[in-house]
Amino acid sequence: MSVPIVAVYSLKGGVGKTTLAVNLAWAAARAGRRTLLWDLDGQAAASWLLGHDEGGEKAEAAIRKEIDPARLVVPTAVDGLELLPADSSLRDLDVIFRDLDKKKRLAKMAEALSAKRDLVVIDCPPGLTDTSEQVLRAASLVVVPVIPAPLAKRALDAVAEHVSGRKAFEAPLLPVFSMVDRRRVAHREALAAEPDWPAIPMASMFEAMSHRRAPLGAFTSARSPGVQAVAQVWNRVERVLAK
Repeated sequence: MSVPIVAVYSLKGGVGKTTLAVNLAWAAARAGRRTLLWDLDGQAAASWLLGHDEGGEKAEAAIRKEIDPARLVVPTAVDGLELLPADSSLRDLDVIFRDLDKKKRLAKMAEALSAKRDLVVIDCPPGLTDTSEQVLRAASLVVVPVIPAPLAKRALDAVAEHVSGRKAFEAPLLPVFSMVDRRRVAHREALAAEPDWPAIPMASMFEAMSHRRAPLGAFTSARSPGVQAVAQVWNRVERVLAK
């Protein structure tokens, strides 16, 4: 049985994508899955949140197979969670994939990295690009954070239309409402329209992750609304993967 590859991806930036990826990886590790978080975003925000300080530009060389990507994997402060960090060399990742002209490069790398692990979570850069094409081919499940607003929903629809009917993209999409403010009428209406979608609240505790440089559950009570929301998303992910 192949190891699941969960991609956290959005056409738009600023929708809580990286925060969700880090917290899902934490939840998976806490559930006993040996988890690797692969940061593919050149901003390296997920790497930063997990306490990694960028040292050199090696990520591009791993994509080009000039070095073994497994050599770049580092432990984190979370038991059971490892990190393949990003760095600034990934800012030209689309160009790299275009130059390589190997549509399954990322899928083969993910398969190799999944050895001795139970789950790989990929934090993807935003946009419908050569990189996203690679990710969509590699993924077992694509988690898509969506702010409860028309533009964000439109971006989700664009992704769904892009993958629809294409055999290369067989992974299901799992929309997750992100940065939800239930005081807003528009947000409440969006949640009512899609009651089956998991929802992550807008809360200052998520902003605190960048100061603590740790997943939410590492410094917040398991009873907090944020941690409980992450747990609900993880439970949904597990159910989808089980199918």
